[in-house]
Amino acid sequence: MAKEEQLEGSDVVSDLISYLNSLPIAFHAVGYVPGNGCYIIGAHTDSPCLKLKPISKVTKGRYLEVGVQTYGGGLWHTWFGRDLIVAGRVIMREGKDAYSHKLVRIEEPIMQIPNLAIHLDRNVQDGFKVNTHGHLVPVLATTIKAELNKVVAGNGPVDSEDDKEISNEITNIDSRHHSIILQLLATQLGCEPDDISDFELQACDTQPSTIASAMKEFIFTGRLDNLCMSFCSLKAWPYKLPFLIRDQLGLFLSIQFINFAMCCTMPICAVQSLLLLLVTGSRIPRILHKEA
Repeated sequence: MAKEEQLEGSDVVSDLISYLNSLPIAFHAVGYVPGNGCYIIGAHTDSPCLKLKPISKVTKGRYLEVGVQTYGGGLWHTWFGRDLIVAGRVIMREGKDAYSHKLVRIEEPIMQIPNLAIHLDRNVQDGFKVNTHGHLVPVLATTIKAELNKVVAGNGPVDSEDDKEISNEITNIDSRHHSIILQLLATQLGCEPDDISDFELQACDTQPSTIASAMKEFIFTGRLDNLCMSFCSLKAWPYKLPFLIRDQLGLFLSIQFINFAMCCTMPICAVQSLLLLLVTGSRIPRILHKEA
């Protein structure tokens, strides 16, 4: 490789590392010498799941249901009949123009996607195709029970424009989500339902992970694709780095993508474009180690 090409490759890598430092993804990059190879271990931290819709309030046949949307390409038939909780991030109001966010996880099962009894669908054994819009609707409660336990929030008189804005925001979220969910979140966070401005939640299975089988040699859990690959990619470097750095073999990257299940949406696509430029445009040998 000519000296000019080595310098060009060095500039590309420097720009890449600077760009990676500005992104909300976990990575480590060390030991680059111009002209040497590029070693990459790639994994992802997200998984296919069911996320609550921006408007999740559904009432049908005297039942309160929760509107959800699919994230990624999941095996959706496995979500039926499971005890589900919700977890994610809640945006909380702390005054007129002040907001904060907190992570939340409701530990008790609060909803389930029911299966239809076999005698009501005799052809199900011939094949069941999940309609993600009609079938994947978790049941939260009955309308009668919800009315008996309804929490009436007394907002008091509205005396100023600021109070009117807050009151309108409260009414807005009440119209989009069931008050039961807001009350459960408020109880978990130690606040009032009126303090919740918005949230980003997903449904989660309550079945815990375990090491099982007759000889305790298998891991029984969901999300092994991302959890195992992320763990292994980070665990491998401490054993290899001392030798790789000593021999100055090249650039070493361990990248955990945050939107891999969503086909690498921006800004991750920009990262991949730079990686492609790194291993092709700068004529660095394409030595790629990928997990996922």
